[in-house]
Amino acid sequence: MSLYVEIEKDLGGFRLSARFQAEDEVMGILGASGCGKSTTLRCIAGIMKPDRGRIVLNGKTMFDSEKKIDLPPQKRRMGLLFQNYALFPNMTVEKNLMMGLKAWEKDRTRARKAAAEMAERFCLTGLEQKRPGQLSGGQQQRVALARILLMKPELLMLDEPFSSLDGYLRWKLELELMDHLKEFGGTVLFVSHSRDEIYRICKSACVMDRGTATPVVPVKAMFEEPETMAACMLSGCKNYSAAEPENGTRVYARDWGVSLECGRPVPEGITHIGVRSHYIHILSEDMPHVTGNIIECRIERIVEDVFNMIVMAASLKSRDPSVSARLRLEMPKEQWAVHGVGGKAREGDVIRVWIDPHDILLLRG
Repeated sequence: MSLYVEIEKDLGGFRLSARFQAEDEVMGILGASGCGKSTTLRCIAGIMKPDRGRIVLNGKTMFDSEKKIDLPPQKRRMGLLFQNYALFPNMTVEKNLMMGLKAWEKDRTRARKAAAEMAERFCLTGLEQKRPGQLSGGQQQRVALARILLMKPELLMLDEPFSSLDGYLRWKLELELMDHLKEFGGTVLFVSHSRDEIYRICKSACVMDRGTATPVVPVKAMFEEPETMAACMLSGCKNYSAAEPENGTRVYARDWGVSLECGRPVPEGITHIGVRSHYIHILSEDMPHVTGNIIECRIERIVEDVFNMIVMAASLKSRDPSVSARLRLEMPKEQWAVHGVGGKAREGDVIRVWIDPHDILLLRG
């Protein structure tokens, strides 16, 4: 089973341009609010019509602008779980579930039996006669997902399924959802603005930025080696600087005012670099072997988090006063407490930090 998508749509504020292919896997679409993630799902489902392009599911063409093919949603066999779950508020849980059987099971007795089996599978037994307004957010999500699976879709699409849930319930339902997705076994598109959800749930993913989707890559590669500024920022990187390639393996970080060794050839088209907060190290007396990629900084702020210490520092060679030019260091409290320099450091102190060449991310704008 596979899904092929190549679509474009003019949305006024920006142009949607999505091109990707997904196999029997959970593929993520990561992006900030308003970047076109939900619109992409609606175009695939047939709720919205692209201006041009093709959508092919398991060898069957759902949409082709050149061939004038545009199958209606009910003929696409796709299940879309909306952010608000889209349950019928005037129907009971049982009737909502039976709506998922409407297209292929006409016998009411068999339909009720199938709905009851699905209710048991999703821990909804005893709630069959309640309406959506009488259910918790987690119970509503279970009903919505169960209804979709009763439709026997060939493609499952989940649009920010945890966005309206609190932290504890979100984690609990995420574990449940991962089990259900394993049972489904087909192609799943999982849309989220949460990098953590994408990392835990998806096998591969693309980043959507201002309507344009990047190529699909394995999830670990997206986080370990992001190729663009948008992917880097969405993956959680907090330190980045405009950069100019120098000789071979070096770049000049303009925002920090320093030249850095990258440990490998710098490709053409690199406009920025990024460094994750945990990979910027405070130099201490027990690190005399370190000679390159050292930046002198002044500590501007020290913030105590639940488990980590966060240090905001400004390069002494930087001419950029903006917050984005600051360096953010992060380390476990235990490490901070025993660190020769860190444990004694105070706001206003000058420290020297070091970046391993291989921890520098080379990015396109």
